[in-house]
Amino acid sequence: MKTNLRVLGFGLAVLAAMLGGCAAQAKQVSADAKAKVQDTKGAPQMIYTEEQASTVCYIQPTEELKARLKPEEYAVLVQAATEPPFKNSYWDNHKTGIYVDRIDGTALFASTAKFESGTGWPSFWKPIDESALVLVKDLSFGMERIEVRSKKSGGHLGHLFNDGPNPTGLRYCINSASLEFVPKEEMQGRGYGALLTLLGS
Repeated sequence: MKTNLRVLGFGLAVLAAMLGGCAAQAKQVSADAKAKVQDTKGAPQMIYTEEQASTVCYIQPTEELKARLKPEEYAVLVQAATEPPFKNSYWDNHKTGIYVDRIDGTALFASTAKFESGTGWPSFWKPIDESALVLVKDLSFGMERIEVRSKKSGGHLGHLFNDGPNPTGLRYCINSASLEFVPKEEMQGRGYGALLTLLGS
């Protein structure tokens, strides 16, 4: 009986980690480390409470939006679900281009800031523009993390951790379902030509 309880407890712990977001498989981030999250200029980034965040960005769960998004996209962007690791569109994408908000097309991340984190989700060491994101304290599933939302659309993107590579030391762990990848060769025609310089063009 004890063995069965241990197995059940382990299974629930694994499920909570999966549902809870892009937690690193072998790394834990302390609350003290989280408090030191800084932007690319070294200034502390604002981390909102849920109540504060609702005054900064909000996503309206309309029927129109639900019809426009695939079920998994809606679950992630609107309901803050988490897609499975290693079974999503962009975790292993090595093409050159940018990643934009699946809802409204806001440019969020460049391929030049993407790195292999080993977590099974797309990971970036910095966004294109910190002001396009909202960071929210997330206490769900018995963990303390930092949720990342798209400021303009209000969509849930993923989570931010302080265990990324230099030069920022940050890891924006983002769900593929919340993103659309725009290849470099399509950027000019789709109105993202000004961002080509981010890719060394």
